[in-house]
Amino acid sequence: MPATGELPADEGSSVVEFILVGTLLLLLFLGILQVGLVLYVRNTLAADAAEGARHAANLGVTSADGGPYAQALIARTIPGRADTTCTGVDVDGPDATPLVQVTCKVVVPLVLVPLGDGVTLTVTGHAVKEVP
Repeated sequence: MPATGELPADEGSSVVEFILVGTLLLLLFLGILQVGLVLYVRNTLAADAAEGARHAANLGVTSADGGPYAQALIARTIPGRADTTCTGVDVDGPDATPLVQVTCKVVVPLVLVPLGDGVTLTVTGHAVKEVP
């Protein structure tokens, strides 16, 4: 037992441990939120690219119209994504089936855990082209 007036050797160490562990837990929590945000953006991009491909697959619509259509959808569903680029092209599917392919590319910034410039996502949507 320490004499009166003396402090034990580990007095105050719980505050330091709390700060160190709390910082690590905060970074882990923010990292999980950032991964969720990137996955949300990727899923939304994939849905919009597929919708752009379905639009371009309609009879009387060119394949190149799928890119701007998908970009307009992305601008409505993910605010602030003005840097998205989408292109639509004709491709041959299995058994020479005419397909429309819309490819969208976007850079998702890492806002919660700033560890770089961001993550570049590229998604592709396909649809069977209508033929007369």
